[in-house]
Amino acid sequence: MGYGAMRITGKGIWGPPRDKAEAIRVLKRAIELGVNFIDTADSYGPHVSEELIAEALYPYPPGLVIATKGGLLRTGPDQWPVDSSPEHLKNALEGSLDRLKLDRIDLYQLHRIDPKVPAEKTFEFLQGVQEEGLVKHIGLSEVSVEEIKKAEEYFEVVSVQNIYSVDNRKWESVLKYCEDTGKAFIPWFPLNAGNVDSMQKVEKLAAEIGATTHQVALSWLLHHSPNILLIPGTSSVAHLEENVQAGNISLTPEQMKRVE
Repeated sequence: MGYGAMRITGKGIWGPPRDKAEAIRVLKRAIELGVNFIDTADSYGPHVSEELIAEALYPYPPGLVIATKGGLLRTGPDQWPVDSSPEHLKNALEGSLDRLKLDRIDLYQLHRIDPKVPAEKTFEFLQGVQEEGLVKHIGLSEVSVEEIKKAEEYFEVVSVQNIYSVDNRKWESVLKYCEDTGKAFIPWFPLNAGNVDSMQKVEKLAAEIGATTHQVALSWLLHHSPNILLIPGTSSVAHLEENVQAGNISLTPEQMKRVE
């Protein structure tokens, strides 16, 4: 169970959080609860999420992996134009290293493949910064199996971050490919913006086992594949604790089928 740091920003993932002190507490509490993987991006805020992570946690505890992403621009709240040109990625990576106070990013993820830029140019840039030692591992986001295979002509892809939840399994083929090739699969939107609250079967099962609907949906993901690394995000300590507790819920095969 990891933590996604997108929500410690303002409305529309734009600007500072409404309650900065609570955002700092969330990050510190995540570490106390045993979370050792934090997912962020230069575009969250922009820059706000990375700055808060460094403020709350630097110097970082041993074993903590901070993953960040590049490849999106921010032109306003809820606006996410794609730019995966080498020029933009260079600036994004340098900024992330500076804000996170790191000499090397453990996992650098390409936020999106840019249809305006030849993919080979983007992949060559990522290959180069890995060879320079600025990036240890490379991941991709919102990609198909074919795109993963193309990227692996240039570097090893260790993780894939695609949209995925109990009620949105369009990337099942990518998850299967990650299982077959030993890659982490990191679902974003794992609760599909809270849509699980309206699922009667999930709600009924949650009541039976003394859990919340969110916890059942997260537990289903953890049971669904050994390669899934969860990064539910929140700006609340109480919600963070609820999410992390989902890792202690055991679902039987029969309960898994009911949810499915």
